Amino acid sequence: MRKDDLETKKETTYYETTENMTPSEVKEPAIPYSSGSTDGTSARKIGDKTLEDYMALPEGARIEMIDGVFYDMAAPTFIHQRIAAMIFNVFENFVNANGGSCIPSIAPTDVQLDCDDRTMVQPDVLVVCDRKKIIKARVVGAPDLLVEVLSPSNWYMDIFRKKEKYEHAGVREYWIVLPEQKKVLVYLFEKSSEPTEYTFDDKVPVDIWAGGCAVDFKDIYDKIRFLYDE
Repeated sequence: MRKDDLETKKETTYYETTENMTPSEVKEPAIPYSSGSTDGTSARKIGDKTLEDYMALPEGARIEMIDGVFYDMAAPTFIHQRIAAMIFNVFENFVNANGGSCIPSIAPTDVQLDCDDRTMVQPDVLVVCDRKKIIKARVVGAPDLLVEVLSPSNWYMDIFRKKEKYEHAGVREYWIVLPEQKKVLVYLFEKSSEPTEYTFDDKVPVDIWAGGCAVDFKDIYDKIRFLYDE
């Protein structure tokens, strides 16, 4: 399949097209963001970006940095935002009711994933249980749980690049929510490299809390169903 073919397919086919493929078999449609040097005098080589460059970005810029490369983040859809917000609310309510050290957060929250100066991501929803990883400006290190809600512009990033980065960084649990397919892929990296697949009819248990918390995706879908009927 040519790159142009992937770029023009509708969101409903993105995961179906790539679910059985390895990263090397998928031609990436995303174009890295390039803003030139921080002093505006000369272009920086792709892959040479650092934390200093990231911190020098204009306020409000929606950019992630992975292995020294900037990637532009398109504005999320309303469905995307509602799903992320409702998942966060379930996590927040669970923590408030049960206590403990875990702290949920929602995008945009900077995560200095590898504790180096070359990767900074902004997951849609995250949970950090080791409070030593949290400073005023950001999270430094791997959160325990990450959730990414798929959008047409970020499907490759979330399914492939981020999945590998999160697994190697030490993230324990990673959810990929596919709104159009009404699916949720849950990776429990400490147990398997293969995901468990749920639908929007299921309650998805949170493994880092031993299933004591679960997200009812049927309830979430019922609240946004009207957006699918447009």
